This record gives sequence, C-alpha cells and structure tokens, in this order.
Amino acid sequence: MVKKHPEVGHRIVRTISDLVGVAEGILHHHERWDGTGYPHGLKGEEIPLISRIIAIADAFDAMTSELHYREARAVRDALKELRRCSGTQFDPSLVPVFEKVIGEIVNGRAELYAAGFDTDT
Repeated sequence: MVKKHPEVGHRIVRTISDLVGVAEGILHHHERWDGTGYPHGLKGEEIPLISRIIAIADAFDAMTSELHYREARAVRDALKELRRCSGTQFDPSLVPVFEKVIGEIVNGRAELYAAGFDTDT
C-alpha cells in the first residue's frame, strides 16, 4: 500500500482544477535519480522537475519531523543525508539549491529570534 500512495495522490489531485499542474509531480516523487524508484523506474531527467523538487522536500520533511516511532533529526543532519543521497536518490543539481534555501530560512528565523520575535508561532 505504501508504494501506491503516489498513484492514489495523483488520481485525487488531478481531479482538482487548481492542482492539475502538480499531479504529475506527485505521481513521480518517489522516482530516484539512479532509476531504482517507483512507480515507473524513471531515471535522471526523465523524472519531471517538479517531482525531483517534491522528492527532496518530502525527504527533508520526513527526516525533520517527529514521528511516533522516532525523534526528528536536526536540520544539519537531514541536509547531510540529502547530500549523501545526491546523485543516487536525488537530483545532484537540486540538492545544493535546496540546502541554500533551507540555510536562508534558518538564518532568517535566527535573525528574527535575535530581534525578539517568536518564530514558533
């Protein structure tokens, strides 16, 4: 059932007119850069760009979220894992871009916190 969720999500989202453009991204977000993913075993740039972006964001979210069976990883550890899987699981040209964006978000939150703003609300 777990490997079916991209297809189920694709079928659901393609029926929502405002989200049709994302449906293909959802379908292929578990494809891997090296071609060993699912549901179609796409490889490299055969994988739609939106799917490659979603794959990185989804993995990062999964690693940095607390789940009932494990604690969340630190951001730096999640980024290290993305780098480790760059070129096999993830598009090697997108991982550094994602890392830069996350760095900017983290630094922005730190600046807000230092200025006295509560960044958790």
